[in-house]
Amino acid sequence: MKKQINWGMIGCGDVTEKKSAPSFNQIDGSSLLAITNRTRKKADDYAGRHNIPMIYDSAEELLADPKINAVYVATPPSTHAEYAIQAMMAGKPVYVEKPMASTFAECRKMNEVAEKTGMPLFVAFYRRSMEYFIKVKELLEANAIGAPIFCRSSLFIPPREMGLPPDQLPWRVIPEISGGGHFHDMGCHELDILSFLLGEVAEVSGFAVNKGKLYLPEDTVIASIKFKDGLLYNGSWNFISPEDSACDEIMITGERGSLKFSCFGFTPIELSNEEGNQEFPIKSPDHVQLPMIKDVVGELQGVGESPSKGETAALVNQWMEKIISS
Repeated sequence: MKKQINWGMIGCGDVTEKKSAPSFNQIDGSSLLAITNRTRKKADDYAGRHNIPMIYDSAEELLADPKINAVYVATPPSTHAEYAIQAMMAGKPVYVEKPMASTFAECRKMNEVAEKTGMPLFVAFYRRSMEYFIKVKELLEANAIGAPIFCRSSLFIPPREMGLPPDQLPWRVIPEISGGGHFHDMGCHELDILSFLLGEVAEVSGFAVNKGKLYLPEDTVIASIKFKDGLLYNGSWNFISPEDSACDEIMITGERGSLKFSCFGFTPIELSNEEGNQEFPIKSPDHVQLPMIKDVVGELQGVGESPSKGETAALVNQWMEKIISS
């Protein structure tokens, strides 16, 4: 009989509404049993809408409940380390939102506590479990384009904060809450999935500037990465682009062809090689974190393994810090 995984969720922001939280109750042997939030009124409303039976006034109360045997940390990055460490010290495995923490130093501390306590530490880089990106990996491993020789990506997004006064800016561009800006929030996904697809990273550098002055963090970033096998990558991110310049594209060029796909748009995967051109239209699931949460639950039940853990996720923070500080 499968072990029952009873989840407690700390934080109930927008990311949980559709992307993640509903998934916990759609997996055999898994249920979302309790939540807590810094605002009790919000927790009450959330629990009522999502049929969550228990509400706690604090993370400490939730973690003390013996019925809760796994914890989902869904707060902004500034408190990821705090709550994840508390949960692991309480003897509970943790699934924490991405990026893993505000800083690489916090990530290292989280991994140290995971090793000390023996508690599994998973991170919500959920693209690693999605059919779309697994297909890209399968094509690479099947030698569909030959050995990769170069990779590039571009993510250009129109500004969301035009005209907003400082006290109305979203938390994702307030560094003391998010750890950075939009690059920290979105670029981490691209860096992680590319390391999943292309292998270990050897060197990282980059440049970052704030051209739009809409908020404090950088809005324009370029990165250069050398993978351990010698493959080179160039990435560019701009979060103040005009609408007609919007772009979400990753291109891997190989010795015999190329693969083109997106990180966020789930456009059809395009394969070009000597056999011609093929497209693989694979839609994103309704709840994008469901495949990853299935893998996490499976590992906790001893019948599978999650591809996203603290060791790999911490490296993404390290790379982002090198890119921003270069």
